[in-house]
Amino acid sequence: MKISTKGRYALRLMLDLAMNGENNVVRIKDIAERQQISDKYLEQIISILNKAGYVRSTRGPQGGYSLRKAPEEYTVGDILRLTEGSLAPVACVEDERGCERETECVTVEVWKRLNQAISDVVDHITLADLVALQEEKLQKNGLDFGKDI
Repeated sequence: MKISTKGRYALRLMLDLAMNGENNVVRIKDIAERQQISDKYLEQIISILNKAGYVRSTRGPQGGYSLRKAPEEYTVGDILRLTEGSLAPVACVEDERGCERETECVTVEVWKRLNQAISDVVDHITLADLVALQEEKLQKNGLDFGKDI
């Protein structure tokens, strides 16, 4: 399994909103500059996040985006599954019905365990956890909060 740039950038975008948009909206242009990502690409990603109800859009000259919920309420898994689809390493474990060869296939156990390990990681890290890690990293490196994420 390989996470695409869409998934990685969506996570960075949501982290930027969590760190910089607590009491105000954040413009895509500002996120693009901080994250060094094309604003056109971020607009495509923010559209997905907006349609799913993850972010709130504010129109006008002072407009931008903010999180709809608290950072604690978003998991990395939520964001990645929205932008990437299934995170299952193989198709036979992404469907709850399994596969027709499951009773005779021993490798399915590898794929099930790998799928569970992936879920255990991404479903137990929240956006708030990432904010705390980012703040810790910024402090350790002597950087200003929110300026270099």
